[in-house]
Amino acid sequence: MTRPDPPASRLRPADLLATGMLGLRSRRSRAVLSGLGIAIGIAAIVAVAGVTRSSQAALLAQIDRLGTNLLTVASGTGLSGGERELPASATPMSRRVDGVLAVAPTAHLPTVNVYRNPLVPSGQTGGLAVRAADATLLTALDGRVGQGRFLDAATAAYPVTVLGHVAAGTLGITTLDPGIRVWIGGRWFTVAGILDPFPFAPEVDGSALVGFPVARSVFGYEGRPSRLYVRARQERVTQVSELLGATANPANPDQVEVTRPSDALTARVAVAESAATLFLGLGAIALLVGGIGIGNIMVISVLERRGEIGLRRALGATRGHVAGQFLAESAVLGTLGGTGGVLIGYLTTAAVARSRGWATQIPVEALWGGLLVAVVVGGLAGLYPALRAARLTPSDALRAD
Repeated sequence: MTRPDPPASRLRPADLLATGMLGLRSRRSRAVLSGLGIAIGIAAIVAVAGVTRSSQAALLAQIDRLGTNLLTVASGTGLSGGERELPASATPMSRRVDGVLAVAPTAHLPTVNVYRNPLVPSGQTGGLAVRAADATLLTALDGRVGQGRFLDAATAAYPVTVLGHVAAGTLGITTLDPGIRVWIGGRWFTVAGILDPFPFAPEVDGSALVGFPVARSVFGYEGRPSRLYVRARQERVTQVSELLGATANPANPDQVEVTRPSDALTARVAVAESAATLFLGLGAIALLVGGIGIGNIMVISVLERRGEIGLRRALGATRGHVAGQFLAESAVLGTLGGTGGVLIGYLTTAAVARSRGWATQIPVEALWGGLLVAVVVGGLAGLYPALRAARLTPSDALRAD
């Protein structure tokens, strides 16, 4: 009577995990350093994906809030660096174009500068400009006054100015206290208000705005605008854009440039995506280096633990058991590194988003995908060392020990 074959030796998943953790628990510093490479790569990938998504969401929300139906009409700059003037008829003619909701003329006064006081040397302008404007500017730009009030019919004829957000900061005016004045064109102007930022009109942000009447009486303004801000109906933006050049300057329409400021923000989204691709590549390289590091550590671990491998084989462990032990160990290293990387990437994204005033948005696929990639990289990194350990015979392993 033949004796039945003994049952095949099996290693439960829980036992496999326990044996895989043996080497990590006995060499904790090495395990931390091995997982650090994976963590850096995953953190870079998650952070780049999160920061890019958060910034894009903020930009798109800003575009939606400000609208894509704002157009600017200008003739470029002259040799002196000031904006070229449009015909005096540009404003009323543009308002007659079908689909136009509002037109706000502004005029750059190139020979007039703004300073905090008359003691500042004349060449130190800080890149600020002085522009003539009226109350229609806020309507066309859908802008807000952060402090004080904007120009109106009562203040436009007097030495009163409203500062753009950047101009106020450059001049050192953060709060609008009573009696605050700035030196414009050789005389004092009272600051009536400070504007909130204009993402679609940075030239307004860096300007001191004065009324058309005072610009005419004090600075010799002749009534010709240098830039128009046109708010059009959303469904007719393209048609209005095509007509504004010839309408604003019928004699030389080719000298007029009509632009849509929201296109600049949209372009920033594309630039952010391009930059993100570069950083994702760097993160992938860091992940590869981390995987190579785990592979090296696992090879060294196999060499150091030949006696343990031989003893386990002598006690009945199969080649599959030994290979599974080292594969589990490398996969656990990858999992720990991936978990740490996801956490670091999330915290980095949250910190950056909070500092910029964005809502934190991280693609879900970046979180679980990052962890999955870390586990796969860890497993692949441990494949060769596991196969090498499995090929050791009990006699060779114990003799080497």
